[in-house]
Amino acid sequence: MKVLIVGSGGREHAIAASVAKSNQVEKIYCAPGNAGIGQIAECVDITAMEFDKLADFAEKNQIDLTIIGMDDPLVGGVVDVFEARGLRVFGPRKNAAIIEGSKAFSKDLMKKYNIPTAAYENFTNPDEALAYLETAKMPIVLKADGLALGKGVLICNNLEEAKAGVKTLMLDKQFGDAGNTIVIEDFMTGREASVLCFCDGTHIKPMTSAQDHKRAKDGDQQAKEEIFLMYRPLLFKESCVNGIFDEDLFQELSATLIHCIRMFKL
Repeated sequence: MKVLIVGSGGREHAIAASVAKSNQVEKIYCAPGNAGIGQIAECVDITAMEFDKLADFAEKNQIDLTIIGMDDPLVGGVVDVFEARGLRVFGPRKNAAIIEGSKAFSKDLMKKYNIPTAAYENFTNPDEALAYLETAKMPIVLKADGLALGKGVLICNNLEEAKAGVKTLMLDKQFGDAGNTIVIEDFMTGREASVLCFCDGTHIKPMTSAQDHKRAKDGDQQAKEEIFLMYRPLLFKESCVNGIFDEDLFQELSATLIHCIRMFKL
């Protein structure tokens, strides 16, 4: 079968690498792709937001399956365009992708169906947001409503930082139209974990959980410790020689890991 992957980042590279392992796949295209993806797929000079051109390419080249990797085209409705033309495509339709595309919508959805989530308020007016902050408990979290490449979340430790955050998101438009609406929500502590699932509307298949370290480049000591703890089981495993634990080897591997963390200035 022929497969078209839409996107140009690491996510799409990982998808392409996995698709390439299937003996059912004879040809992989990626639009627009990147240099790394180009080593395992043929890159196509069509951007992820050119829906009609992508669909035209899929029809012309008899693509059996198109996989949408990026969030922007999903939120924009690329799946709807493909399905309207009878093309097989993997990804949520526009009316489902809004859960990813709008934090305000997703928070309202969770509230409506009693899904546990941090207390919050949505704002489209910066003056109203600033007024709300005057009586809010700190620290507090500000989120740009729309897609911001994973960067539109501000953790504010005091009122001054929170006011500056509203200015950054809503007035300075650091993340463009994504900041037209913002979500202000209670700050929560604890470990963050992400669990993604495949769903066809009836069945749910969860993937392996993952953990982000968003503050790892800000000198965050907790992130350093969590990264070390995450790799510690592997260090134990690698320190066993012929079924016997080698303490010296474990200490050596641990020192190497700590050195790597420091080298990357975590």
